[in-house]
This record gives sequence, C-alpha cells and structure tokens, in this order.
Amino acid sequence: MAKTKNLIGSWAFLIGVLMAVIFGFVGNLSGNWLIGLVIIGLVVGILNVTGNETMPFLMSGVSLIITSAFGGGVLRDVAILQNILNSLLVIFIPATIVVAVKNVFSLAKN
Repeated sequence: MAKTKNLIGSWAFLIGVLMAVIFGFVGNLSGNWLIGLVIIGLVVGILNVTGNETMPFLMSGVSLIITSAFGGGVLRDVAILQNILNSLLVIFIPATIVVAVKNVFSLAKN
C-alpha cells in the first residue's frame, strides 16, 4: 500500500510540474485549472512526502515558494517564466502546508 501511495504521489508531482510549465506557455491559469493544481499540491503533500523526507521537502518547498514569489515580480517582463513560477506556487503552497501540518502533529505526538 505504501508503494502505491508513493507512486500516486510521484505521478501527481510530475503531472503538476508539467502542467505548471504548460500553463506558463498558455498563460491562462484560472478556474478549474487553478483548483486542479491546488488538488495536485494537496495530493503531493499527503502521499508523496514520508517522515524522513519531511525536513528536506519543507526546506526545498519554502525556498521554492520564496524564490517563485520574488522571482515572479522580478521576471514580470518575461511572462512565460512568471506564469511558470506562479503555477509552481499554486502547487507547492498547499503541499508545503500539508507537510508542515503533518510534521507539527508528528512533533506533538512524540
């Protein structure tokens, strides 16, 4: 069962990143597509990150969120890159929140 969860989470992550790149070129991130990326982020956070991967994921996720937020502002003249970074934010913010909450519950339990 754990291997199946990891496989689903891995595929969700790959599909989410590919969708972020595609939306970067299309430039239309709204409505159902936005909700889809949020759901993918939640799936990644719930299924793809195990106990040993929590801290590296949180460090990488927070770094990506900060870089994407500031980089999107700097790269506003390069619309494709700004759209890709914004799409990655939509995936990684929910994933990072889920992993952080799971980590807090794990710390509280111990």
